[in-house]
Amino acid sequence: MIRSSKFTNSLLAALLVVCGASASAVDKVTVQLKWLPQAQFAGYYVAQSKGYYKAEGLDVTIKPGGPDISPVQVIAGNGADVVVNWMPDALAAREAGVPLVNIAQVFNKSGLMLTCKKSSGVASPKDFKGKTLGVWYGGNEYPFLNWMAKLGLKTDTDIKILKQGFNVDPLLQNQAACISTMIYNEYWQVVDAGVKESDLVTFFYEKEGVASLEDGLYVLDSKLKDPAFVARMGKFLKASFKGWNDAVKNPAEAAKIVVAADTSGSASEKVQKRQMENVAKLISTAGTPKMGYLEPAAFERTVKVLLAAGSSPVIKKDPGKAAYSHVVWEAASK
Repeated sequence: MIRSSKFTNSLLAALLVVCGASASAVDKVTVQLKWLPQAQFAGYYVAQSKGYYKAEGLDVTIKPGGPDISPVQVIAGNGADVVVNWMPDALAAREAGVPLVNIAQVFNKSGLMLTCKKSSGVASPKDFKGKTLGVWYGGNEYPFLNWMAKLGLKTDTDIKILKQGFNVDPLLQNQAACISTMIYNEYWQVVDAGVKESDLVTFFYEKEGVASLEDGLYVLDSKLKDPAFVARMGKFLKASFKGWNDAVKNPAEAAKIVVAADTSGSASEKVQKRQMENVAKLISTAGTPKMGYLEPAAFERTVKVLLAAGSSPVIKKDPGKAAYSHVVWEAASK
């Protein structure tokens, strides 16, 4: 009887250990960013720093991007559960065989623009002809190509494309009349380099009617068939949106968190605070659309732009509603 009692006690103890481990278990999520740590991704860093992911029972790994990192390739190789990407690149990848699905659209406005020196003779889009224009590639070129097609400018004869690195040197060194910039980042690098804003002319893709949706969250469509995955990603969105709300309301705090997350030590709080203030202009935190909700009409506008790229459309057919899903967003809203 004594030996039986000891056995029973040992079994109960073992079960308690297992149950305790199960109760404290967390779901792991890996998110791949489109670029290096900066305020463009502040919401995720804030959510992590403030314990919002942990409160949802998540162990989130935030993987920085970079010039040689393609979010599409990372998720296709199962290196991430979810990626931050621009819709043109995501839809092009989908058509090419990587079945990405948008589960949330954090940025509902575009921050992309061309920044030109007035001294180059560019005062309006009609002045692009005969000029050298800096363009980012790696998926970022699609909105530009759409725009040139709309203007009727051939990219092999009417203009010269300079494949721009992720810096502003071509404009500073007069290698290009205009370069690609984001309102929250590269534009201010030009200004910080000593060029007066009064000496610049800018063209926002949003205002030119050729803007496409930028920072959204994408997963592989096969994963959405798994209820556990949907539930896990719903928790991820819920915590992320909370982080984004905090970042928009308190840019200074967000800047400190982003700088702390940058292991390179190159980010400064002043620059990241300014970046966050401009990023905030691209995000809806209240009203319509609600945070992270992809409006079907906005999706359709982007698709229309991508299909209308003259002889070189970004995508050749409308991907339809299969390219986005509100199921995770709805799970996050419960």
